[in-house]
Amino acid sequence: MKITTTDGVEIYYKDWGTGQPIVFHHGWPLSSDDWDLQMMFFVQKGYRVIAHDRRGHGRSTQTSEGNNMDTYVEDVKQLMDALNIQNAIHIGHSTGGGEVIRYVAKYGGNGRVAKAVLISAVTPIMVKNENNPNGVPPEVFDEIRKNTATNRTQYFQDFTTPFFGYNREGAKVSQGIKDNWWRQGMMGGIKAHYDCIAAFSETDFTNDLKNTEVPVLVLHGEDDQIVPFETTGKIAVTLLKNGKLISYPGFPHGMPTTEAPTINADILAFIEE
Repeated sequence: MKITTTDGVEIYYKDWGTGQPIVFHHGWPLSSDDWDLQMMFFVQKGYRVIAHDRRGHGRSTQTSEGNNMDTYVEDVKQLMDALNIQNAIHIGHSTGGGEVIRYVAKYGGNGRVAKAVLISAVTPIMVKNENNPNGVPPEVFDEIRKNTATNRTQYFQDFTTPFFGYNREGAKVSQGIKDNWWRQGMMGGIKAHYDCIAAFSETDFTNDLKNTEVPVLVLHGEDDQIVPFETTGKIAVTLLKNGKLISYPGFPHGMPTTEAPTINADILAFIEE
């Protein structure tokens, strides 16, 4: 299914089941398919599950413009308005975590949002700058940009290794998981993926975290090689008015896939509190 935004972009989405809605927001450079293990779990628990492909990603329009966090959030608002979603739990992974907290802070009032979950999220800000001296050096993101622009097919293969912690001793590598990540990445548009690197690395979500009123669960792997826990999840929870942190020793960035039973159980417990 798709909606068309006010600027003519088609946003693809899935909408399964009935009950309280759970809305999933995926990471870069993936699609709503990255939530398969969560959507199956929660629809079988009696929830309505909704996930969209961000503009430029997956089956949505491969946009040249609007590949920034504020536009992503406006797209989510238009989708939520079209579906008349109320009392929802919004769950975001990585880049999607930033999308969630900005959406919730800006549009979560009037009963639209009940709770939020940030998984391996880029909040409050990733890049190192004068206000974030312990962040990730800008050169790291410049390298991601360069490889995305010039070597995307191979780079997206290589990126799966640290993403899922497959470079750690004793890791059980799943070629199927790696292939599925690559498949999702290659479905999206190269220009949108390139632009999104700035969106996930440079956007400052500090005020969004501070202005969020609903309960927020922060889940982060302590061995996250993509979005370092010490400068993101560990800090983000301190900025929330009603935040709870669960960190996992040894878990990688892609833990919603590799550690789905644990992640799903912890999210369910939070939702049902």
